Amino acid sequence: MGKLRILLVALAFGSLQAYAKDDHKPVEKESGAALAAGKSFRDCADCPEMVVIPAGSFDMGSNDGDTNEKPVHRVTITKSFAMGKTEVTQGQWKALMGDNPSKSASCGDDCPVEMVSWKDAQAFIQKLNDKTGKQYRLPSEAEWEYACRAGGTHLYCGGDDPDAISWYGGLATPAGNSGKATNPVATKQANAFGLYDMSGNVWEWVEDSYHENYDGAPTDGSAWQGDGALHVPRGGSWSYLQRAVKRGGSEPTYRFGTIGFRLARTLP
Repeated sequence: MGKLRILLVALAFGSLQAYAKDDHKPVEKESGAALAAGKSFRDCADCPEMVVIPAGSFDMGSNDGDTNEKPVHRVTITKSFAMGKTEVTQGQWKALMGDNPSKSASCGDDCPVEMVSWKDAQAFIQKLNDKTGKQYRLPSEAEWEYACRAGGTHLYCGGDDPDAISWYGGLATPAGNSGKATNPVATKQANAFGLYDMSGNVWEWVEDSYHENYDGAPTDGSAWQGDGALHVPRGGSWSYLQRAVKRGGSEPTYRFGTIGFRLARTLP
C-alpha cells in the first residue's frame, strides 16, 4: 500500500436489520418522509445518492487486538445523518470537477474514483456544497464504522462471505475476485443500511486525524481532530481482503489507485 499504514482492528457487533434498503423504490427528494431511516435521496441529478442512517449506539474498538484498537468505548450518535449509498464514482467526479484522476479510468463512470487524496476529497466536497447549498462532508471514523456494521455481527461490512459483499484480493495469494482493479459500484450485496462496497473496491477517506489508540476519542460520533499529519482511510480495497474494522493512516496529500472516498451529509 505504499505509504498507507494499515492496522488490524476487530470489534464485536450488535444486531440491527430493520433498516435494510429496498433498492426497487424510487429515489426521493429530501422531505420529512424521505429523511426516515433507510430512505434515499439526491440533491441534484449528478449528486451521489445518499441513504439516511438512524441514530444509535455501538461499542467502537477492541481489547483483543493491536494498540490502535484500544480501548473499547461506547459511541452514541444522537442524530441521524446521511451516508453515500456508494463510493463517489468516476462519473460523479467528472460531472463536478471536469477531469478524471483515476488509474482505472477504463473501468468507467460507474466505478469508484481513485487516485484522490484527502485534500482532493475536500475540494470535491466544497464544490458540491457550493452547488447544492447542503452540508456534505467526509464521515467521521465513528460514523463510518457505525454505518459499515449496520448493527450486524459480520466480519466484513454486510456479511461474512467476502465474495458476496466485496471486490477484493487482486494482489493476494490466492487471488480474490477483483481482477486487480476497481469494479462498478453497487454490484455486490448491500449491508443492512443499504450501503454498498464498504468493504473492498477502494479504501475510503474519513475526516479524522489518525491517532495511535482510542484514548480520549470522542464518544458522540464526531470527527477526532489532531495535528493532521495523517488522516484515516477505512474499508480495504480491491487489492487485499480486509475486515470491517481495519484502520490506518496516510498523509492528506497521498494518492494511490486503491483510495477513494464516500460522502456523508448533515441532515436538518
